[in-house]
Amino acid sequence: MVESHSASGESAFQQRYEELAPALHAWAELRIRPEVRGLIDPQDVVQEVWCRAWRQRELADPGGEGFRPWLFTVAKNVLLEAFRKLRSPAFRAGSAGTTARLVALEGVPDSITAVSRRVARDEGLTRLVGWLRELDGEERLLVAQVGLEGQPFGEVADRLGLTRDAAAKRWQRLRARLSEQPAARSLLLE
Repeated sequence: MVESHSASGESAFQQRYEELAPALHAWAELRIRPEVRGLIDPQDVVQEVWCRAWRQRELADPGGEGFRPWLFTVAKNVLLEAFRKLRSPAFRAGSAGTTARLVALEGVPDSITAVSRRVARDEGLTRLVGWLRELDGEERLLVAQVGLEGQPFGEVADRLGLTRDAAAKRWQRLRARLSEQPAARSLLLE
């Protein structure tokens, strides 16, 4: 049974979220295209994911294996919503309002704002994200979808249009290169 409303359940949720915040930040950095960086900030995405996940916390067990994929599903929904706003006629016409932000943050606790700021300023994570951005597109997707989100390897290979053998070899070589990056070791799924 999930401890959704008890203090210990809330504490476990907060702790697990804080453990995954660096992976969420790296994921957002990889998924947000450079040309929309001024409109969608990875730090804002990390905070909005917390807000939405917190409101739905009874749906996931922070101690269970399914928590990470569930949290990344919340993150994907946050980004998809922001990308839809970018394509909306109102936004393109310049009538999106007084703010250019596409991730509306409401009620983010100071503790989560502090976590997202700390993660965004982490030098090791910043170096890793810079290194990841230098990868080719398929490699970045493998890292984002397999290594960070925890999606099944076979599904990702199919989505990329690769044979499973070709994708397995790419992932194996990529994992070897990633193992040389200290920050990657703590972010990626084994």
